[in-house]
Amino acid sequence: MPNEKIPSVALLGIRGIPARYGGFETFAEALAVGLVQKGCAVTVFCEQGDQEPIATYQGVRLVRIHAPRLGPLSTIVFDLKCLLRARSGYDIVYMLGYGAAPFCLIPRLFGRQVWINMDGVEWKRSKWSWAGRTYLRIMERVAVIVASRVIADAAAIRDHLEARYGRLPKCVVIRYGAHITPVMDGAALAMFGNVTPGEYYLVVCRLEPENHVREIIEGFESSGSPYPLVIVGGTAEPNEYIQALLNRQSERVRFVGAIYDQALLSAMRYHARGYIHGHSVGGTNPSLLEAMGAGNLVIAHDNPFNREVLGEHGLYFRDPTQLSDAIRHTDILEDAARLQLAQAVRGRISEWYNWQKIVDDYWALVRREPSTIGGN
Repeated sequence: MPNEKIPSVALLGIRGIPARYGGFETFAEALAVGLVQKGCAVTVFCEQGDQEPIATYQGVRLVRIHAPRLGPLSTIVFDLKCLLRARSGYDIVYMLGYGAAPFCLIPRLFGRQVWINMDGVEWKRSKWSWAGRTYLRIMERVAVIVASRVIADAAAIRDHLEARYGRLPKCVVIRYGAHITPVMDGAALAMFGNVTPGEYYLVVCRLEPENHVREIIEGFESSGSPYPLVIVGGTAEPNEYIQALLNRQSERVRFVGAIYDQALLSAMRYHARGYIHGHSVGGTNPSLLEAMGAGNLVIAHDNPFNREVLGEHGLYFRDPTQLSDAIRHTDILEDAARLQLAQAVRGRISEWYNWQKIVDDYWALVRREPSTIGGN
């Protein structure tokens, strides 16, 4: 309609786009660009860095805010500065994450709608101290009170919130998205030595206890698999947990460090014999979706988040013994069965987790048509 007001959305809580850092940035880029293509005015608040600043990215306006270096407080202060700047001039202020939940009242006091994406159950992550976990538990509670709209990226996250805080009619489930990986050249794998396409298992994650990396190594070692296990994750500054993992490095268990080259990661996923996913406290995990988009046979930790995403199209484990059994099964699986599983998981991405559907769901919510959201 010619005179219809163009809705405006501010996206906060990330380091910036184009995405270079992680799942939330990838999500923000896909959502922002997709909403602009729908006719929405979108602004993304970015950290002011050393790179040459650009004012727009594929039609998305970029606002740069200086991020102070204050240790653990840096992110909260940065989010506060962004919220102060976004207090007027937008219809919707969408905060990704709830670490600065009390300050989300600022744009609400100025009449803005404030959405908060709850991400995973952040306070369960072992990387936080007791004080940090306590703070995040409080922030989770504050977020469901302060937000105009609570966004959960999985039905299991909504269920978690409602189990803790009662029925939340303002909570909407909109999933995360992924792409189907095209055919990838396996030549780049040569940089890792004796790694042959189709003849290795892959893990991509932060090396943290809630991602069950120790249990994955134990299960793999006891499986007797003839194929190596390749683990992608940062090891540059090892803590006690990571050092204990590194002590188990061998010809069969190989740590290759963090990899930020997305084309290389896609090739590694595409050519893996199986992808082992140990995450247990997130919602819709981007790494799992990317493995599915690559057509991987996925062996996932058995919890509601992973079962919601993968459904019946993978294998599950709760302990090293179950994982060992799943690996033995995968070792002897015929190519036709592997191809069938690959088609099934890619079909699940196409049906439920493709970016166009995610953008359509958000666009419906922006236009205040919540009855069309989700499919839950």
